[in-house]
Amino acid sequence: MISVAKVQRRNAWRYYMRGVAFGDGRRPVGQSLKDAQEMAGLPPGVWRGRGLSALGLTDGQGVTERQMKLLFGEGRHPDADRMERELLDDGVDPATARRATVLGQPIEEIEHRKQTPLLALDFVFRPQASLVVLWALGDDRTRRVIERAHERAIATTLRWLEDEVTETRWASGRGRAKAPALVVAAFRHYDNRNGFPLLHEHCLIANRAQRPDSSWYALDTARLYKNIVAADTLYTLQMTTEVCEELGLATVPREVTPGLRPVMEIAGVDQELIDWSSTRRRRIEDVLEGITDDYVKKHGRLPGERARHGLAWWAAQETRPDKKTPRPLDQLLAWWRVSALLKFGQRMVDELLQRCQAAGAAIRARVGPWVDTALATVDVAAVVFTVRGVFYRRHVLAEARRHLLETLRGRAYAPGIDTYIADRALERYSRQLTVPQKGRRAPAPDQLSYTAEFTSPSRWWIAGTDGKPPRESTRYERAKVASHALQNAIRTALTAPPARDEAPAATASAAPPPAGDHDQAAPHGVDHPGGDAAQSPAQRVAAIHAHQQAAMPQEYLEGRTTDPETWITSPQNLAHLAALTRAAEARGRTVEEQADQTKQAHQAKQAPAADAQQHHTAQPDQSRAVGPDL
Repeated sequence: MISVAKVQRRNAWRYYMRGVAFGDGRRPVGQSLKDAQEMAGLPPGVWRGRGLSALGLTDGQGVTERQMKLLFGEGRHPDADRMERELLDDGVDPATARRATVLGQPIEEIEHRKQTPLLALDFVFRPQASLVVLWALGDDRTRRVIERAHERAIATTLRWLEDEVTETRWASGRGRAKAPALVVAAFRHYDNRNGFPLLHEHCLIANRAQRPDSSWYALDTARLYKNIVAADTLYTLQMTTEVCEELGLATVPREVTPGLRPVMEIAGVDQELIDWSSTRRRRIEDVLEGITDDYVKKHGRLPGERARHGLAWWAAQETRPDKKTPRPLDQLLAWWRVSALLKFGQRMVDELLQRCQAAGAAIRARVGPWVDTALATVDVAAVVFTVRGVFYRRHVLAEARRHLLETLRGRAYAPGIDTYIADRALERYSRQLTVPQKGRRAPAPDQLSYTAEFTSPSRWWIAGTDGKPPRESTRYERAKVASHALQNAIRTALTAPPARDEAPAATASAAPPPAGDHDQAAPHGVDHPGGDAAQSPAQRVAAIHAHQQAAMPQEYLEGRTTDPETWITSPQNLAHLAALTRAAEARGRTVEEQADQTKQAHQAKQAPAADAQQHHTAQPDQSRAVGPDL
C-alpha cells in the first residue's frame, strides 16, 4: 500500500532529517545524522531513481544531511557546495555561481509570487499486515525474502512511474514533456510510533526532473496523484507474488470494512496476530467511529469515498502519538517475539510459517497458474463502470491488477498481462467520451475518458449482523454483482450446445486469436495459442469455470455480501427485517401511548385552573347583563 504527503515548507527537510531519517524518532541536537544512525542501529538513507546520473550520484549511495538541505530545502544541486566553489575560483560572481547550482526555477521567485513551492512528494510503501507479522515473527530467511521482495516491488513501481506517468511541465502547465528519470531519497523504517512492527519505506521524490535539453523543470505532480492507486496495486501485486512464490504461500481475502473491497492477506496468519501488530489501527477506528457519527448527524448521510479518506486522515492525526526513541532491529525483533509469546504462546508463534505454508499448499493445489483473460476483461470493465460510471485507463489498469491478485492467489503472472487485460477492457467493452477538438493538441491516451453500456444493478438492502440494522449495498458490492452476472451469461453462452444446422461459434475464451495477437506467455492464459487443442470449446470453458471457482475461497463465495443468501430479498433476511419492523412499530406505539398519557395528565391538571379563571371572569359580565332589565 502507498500513501502520499507533500513536502512544501522550506524547512520541511529538517523534519525528515531529524525524524524520518532517524526512524521517526527525535535526533539529539548537535549530533550528526550519520553518528546518530550508527548509535541507534538504523539503516542510512539511500538514493534511488534514474535521474541520479545527471546529478553525479549513484543508485544505493548514502544520503547525507547536507545533500538533503540543498535538494529538498533550497532546490539546488546536491553537490552545490563544490560546484559553487569551483565557479568562484574561476572568477564568477557569487550570485551567478549560486544561480548555476539551482535546479529549475528558484524557490525565491516562487515565494515572491506569494505561492508555496512544492519541494517533494513523500511516497510511503508498506506491505499488508499479514506480511508485516510474518516478517516480524519469522526466521532470518523469511525476513530476508520479504525485505528483498519489498525492495524489488518499490523499484518496479518507481520504474513504472518513470516510464508511464512522470512528466515535466512549464509555462503554467501549457508545456509538457516526458521525464523518465526521478530523483528519490529512500529511508526504511521497521516499526510504528507505538513500537510495534511496521515495515515501511519513505521515498522522497524530488519535484524536479531533467529534460533532454539538460534543463530542469518541475514535475506534473497532478499526474502522480492521479496514478497513485495504479501504483499501489502494482506494488502490492509484485511484492505479494514474489513472497508467495519464494516461500510457497498463498493469499486469502480479508474483509476489513463490510461492503468495501477486501484486502488480500497471507493465508494462515491468524487475525489475532494481525490485531496484535495493528494497535494504532484500533485506536484510529475508535476515533473514526465517533467522527463518522458526527458527520452523519451534520450531513444526514454516510460519507462518500473522498470524505472517508478525509475522516480517516483526521482520525490518524488525532491519535498520533509522540515521537519515540528508535531502537536497533535486533532489539525490536526480540521485544516483538517476547510480546507475542506472552500473548499467544510459543506454539502459535513458532509454527506461524508452517501454518502459512500448509494453508498455501492447500490453496495452490486447487488454484492453477492460469488467467481467463476473457472473463477477466469482463470483470474489470463491469466493476470499474459500476463503481465510477466515467473512468480513465488508470482506473481500469488498477482493477486489472486487483483481479490478478484475487484470482491467482499469489501465483506468478506473465509480465504485461495487466496491461493486456486493461487494453482489452477498453477496446471491447468501453466507449470513449473524450472528443478531440480541431486546433488543439490531441489528448494523451491516459487523458481519455470512457464509459460502458452495462446495466447497473439496482440497489438492495443487506441484513445486519450482531444486532446492527440493515444497510444499503455499496457501489463495490453492486459492481461485483454486475460482474458475476456478465460472467455467468458468458459461461452459459459458451457451454450452450450449438444448433444442429449450425457450427460451433468461436468465442474469445475458447477459440485461439489470430496470428500475431499475443495475449500472454503460457501457462498463464487460456485464450491464447498454446492451449490444449484436444479439448472442445465446452470442455475448455468448463475447465476455466472450475479454475475460477477454485481461485475464490469458500469464505469469499459464501461469506461475502455479494452472495444472494446475504441479500435482503432472501426469506431469512425478509423474516429478520419483518421482525425488526414489528419491534420498531411496537416501540413507536409505546412512545405514542406514553405521549398521550402525559398529555392527558397535563390537561387534567390544567382543567381546574381554567374553570376557576373562566368563572371569575364571567361574574362581572352577568351583573352588567342583568342591570338593564331591572
